[in-house]
Order: sequence, then C-alpha cells, then structure tokens
Amino acid sequence: MDNTENKNNALALDQREVVLKAQNLGVSFLSGVRSDDYKSYVIDFLNKRKSKDNTDKKEKVVWPIRNMNFVGYKGEILGIIGSNGAGKTTLCKLISGILHPDEGSIKVDGRVSALFSMGMGFNKELSGRDNVLLNGMMLGIEKRKINEFLDDIKEFSGLGEFFEQPMKRYSSGMKARLGFSVQAYLEPEILILDEALNTGDALFGNKAAAKMKELVKKAKMVILVTHSLRYARKNCDRLIWLDKGEIKAVGEPKEIIKQYKATIPVRKNKKRERLELKKTSTTVKNIPVVKADNISVSYHVSNRFKKEKFWALNGLSFEINEGEVVGIIGHNGAGKSTLCKVLTNILTPDEGKIKLNGETTALLNYGTGFNPQLTGTDNVYLNGMLLGIPKERVIRDYPKIVNFAELEKAIDKPVKSYSSGMKARLGFSIAATLQPDIFIIDEALSTGDAAFKQKASEKIQDMMEQAKAVIIVSHSMKFVEKVCTRAIWIEKGKIRADGPSEEVVEMYREEVLRKKK
Repeated sequence: MDNTENKNNALALDQREVVLKAQNLGVSFLSGVRSDDYKSYVIDFLNKRKSKDNTDKKEKVVWPIRNMNFVGYKGEILGIIGSNGAGKTTLCKLISGILHPDEGSIKVDGRVSALFSMGMGFNKELSGRDNVLLNGMMLGIEKRKINEFLDDIKEFSGLGEFFEQPMKRYSSGMKARLGFSVQAYLEPEILILDEALNTGDALFGNKAAAKMKELVKKAKMVILVTHSLRYARKNCDRLIWLDKGEIKAVGEPKEIIKQYKATIPVRKNKKRERLELKKTSTTVKNIPVVKADNISVSYHVSNRFKKEKFWALNGLSFEINEGEVVGIIGHNGAGKSTLCKVLTNILTPDEGKIKLNGETTALLNYGTGFNPQLTGTDNVYLNGMLLGIPKERVIRDYPKIVNFAELEKAIDKPVKSYSSGMKARLGFSIAATLQPDIFIIDEALSTGDAAFKQKASEKIQDMMEQAKAVIIVSHSMKFVEKVCTRAIWIEKGKIRADGPSEEVVEMYREEVLRKKK
C-alpha cells in the first residue's frame, strides 16, 4: 500500500462519526490487598501459612491500563486481541461503565450492552426463556417488546427443547448461544462481546458473524474480544492489539495479526509465527480405562404446553484404552458436557453403566470451582484439597502451577479480577500439574491465547507418560486433529462417528459446510 492510499484511508476514517473516544485512559488498583471474604481466613487457617506471607507485602499501585488513546467509529466491528492478562476485559468494563477511569477519560455516544464471557448475568436455576425476560428487563427493555422477540431469540440460538430447561443444564457453548442471541435481538446501540463466542461451534459462529454485520448497519458499533485470530481477521473492520495494558498497534486486521503472531514466544527452539501443534504419538494399550455401556441421561422438560422427557444422552457405548487422547466434538447441545459430567460422577446415568479404571480429574469450563472472592493462591490450595490432594503435595507443586500459568504478578489478586483467559490458565495449570490418571478437559482452553494453547497442548502430550487417558471437549478442529489420537462425534445425544481424529474431524467439517449452504 503506497503513501497516497494510506493518506486516503486515514482521511476516510477521520470523516466517519466517532462514537467511542478514549484519551489518556488509565485505571489502577492496589496490589496485596486482602479479600474481606471470610473464606480467605479459613483457607489461611487450614494451610497454616505464616502471617508474614500476607503482611510483609507492601501495597503498591498497579495499572492494568494506562495512557490509552483510541477512537471507535460508527458502523464498524472493532476487534480487540492480545494475550491473557493484556487488559482486554478491563477495557471492556471501562467502556461499559462497570469501571471508572482513574486517569483520562472515555466518552461513549450510545447505549452499551456487554456480554462478558459466557452466561454471565444468567440465573442458573431459571429456564432459558425466563433468563431472556430477566436480562431484557435488566437492560431496561419493556416486557412487551421482549415478548415480541422471544420466538426469534429461541430460533436463532438453536437451543430447541433446552430453551425451556434450567440453565444449570446448559453447556458453556449453549450459554454463549443464548447470551449472544439475547443481546443481538434486543438491538443495543453498542454491543461488547468479551470472549462470548469462544465456546460456540462453527455453525453458530457463522450465524453470529452475519448477525453482527447486520447489527452495525442499524446500531452504532460492535466491539469483539477474541483469541480466534482467524475469526477476527474474517469479521472485524479494525483491530486493537493490547499488551500489558498498552496499545501496541491499531489498524487493518491482516497486518495487526501478522505483528501479533510474530511476538508469540518461541518454545523448544522452534521458530513459530503461529500455533503449531505436533501430532500426538502414544502407545495405546489394550487396557480399558473408561467403559461406557449403553448409557443414557434424561431430563423432564416443562414447556408452556406439556411436560415431556428429553434424552441428553441416548444409548452411548464406547471404550477408551490406556494411552489414548480422545477428542469429543459436536455442535452446542449435542451432549458433550453431559457426558463429561457422567464420566466424573457428577451425574448418574438413568440407564446403562459407566466404569472408570483410575483417579479422574476434570476441568469443566474455565474457572469452574474457583471462589471469586479468594486470591489465585487461595484457590490453588482450595482446589487441591477439593481434589483430595495431600497438602504437602500442593505446597510442593505450587511454584510449578503459578509458573506454568504465568500468573506470578496476579496470583495474589482476587480471582474475580481475572479475565476468563487467566482463569483458564490457572485452572488448567492446577489440574495438569497434579497429574491425574484420567484428565477430562471440557472447553477449558477455549479462551486461551495462542502461546498458552501451545504450552497446554505440549503439556497434554507430556502427560501421556504418566496419565492413563486424556479426554478433551473442543470446538477447535485443528486442536482435535493434532492433539487427539481419536475423536468421538456426538449429535443429539448419540454417537455419530468414532475413529481416528483426522477422519472424524473431516466428516464433521463436511457436515458443517453442508449445513452452511
């Protein structure tokens, strides 16, 4: 691109209507501040940590965002990218008014609606329908208008019978579907999506992208935070790259992504400009560690007209042998998370039997099991004890967990201040470092940045030297192809295909393309 074209593009941008403007924007907090949650003191008592561990740390001012300047224009989809902890979620909270700046200013011309992570703000005991009504009214929208869009929201979300079920039965992807559908159909002027689409399947991702483009024609702008660089390049008009609370670059998506990829750390003496996963190679033994025999799980669904039984899983039979890394794939609502809950004994099958040969540790979604009021350190000890790990072992492995998660600077902050990506880092690091026999990961890496996904994939492959089996639920087909030795495709609670990961993923991709047409 020559200088004349650059000048013309800059002039075109200058002439567009500005709806968002940040000037010298900064927000701070005090590090080392203890949580006032009583559970912090219980954890301290259980661990008998010396008081000096908490009192000798001097409080200092930390700036997750400082000296930030940028503008947002009417009619654009503005993407925000950056590694975990870069300040993306903090910036979204400033734009939406949840946080107020300590320095500088941010001016927003329009009503902001924000969807943070997946399902935040939903009441898990209420049905999807009731949560739509509740969220709409919380946004100040009349009940009459919400009712006008209820059927459209249900259809767009693709939740079917689940729309009438309590949200505690939803997978992370289903929460993402409903959250986006609510926000999109209630037509905000400025829509912020912070990691909200990272757990969606490919079909819904395409629907959401088309809906965002439709929104910006009628509304003012969409702000999209994502770790999917491919999705950002395809759907955003401009990108802001954040790093350690500062803007590294702003501009055309292809160029910004190229600059960002170049900074992904080199690991194991290999030059990497993008996520490069090696194919997992393990020795599979003819020793079953998981055996499912015709397992079925049902729920009673009450809709507006009648009560009926819905089968989340219906007659699943399979074996997983020692040495296998198995990917569980399928659209949102297919039954993947229900299967994980059966494998971890959270749910008991209504029919059939499940047999496990080994100690199972599950990482269901990111941050599940964390107490948001406690610090990262407290949550490491709490989760270790909840998993039945001896305290001495947790103490011994604590430095490894913090180091692998790369959260040294944030480990003494309350988890409620963590981004979803930081929770994913810590959750994975705790579970992986404690080395279970059977390791189940349900969407836990969906919010990780490219560098951490690289580390996590290598860790999973290293774990196969000690673990008996790893089971991974993921919407990243590339990840499943490379890291998994086998894939099981579930659709509507039944097994659609089971075999080598490359073959099953190819079948799934063909199905997605067929439905897209």
